Amino acid sequence: MAKTLKVTLVKSTIGAVPKNKATVEAMGLTKLNKTVELPDNDATRGMIRKVSHLVKVEEA
Repeated sequence: MAKTLKVTLVKSTIGAVPKNKATVEAMGLTKLNKTVELPDNDATRGMIRKVSHLVKVEEA
């Protein structure tokens, strides 16, 4: 397993459920196509699972 994950916001949060918007923002994704590196742990994996339709994930 990788120690970090590269997460990119590929779909807009406009019209998304407020809970999903909050999750995306908590991950540090504020604009479309912004990429952040997050640690590969259970909390991060859970957040990615909730908004998997909005983000793209790569192992870094």
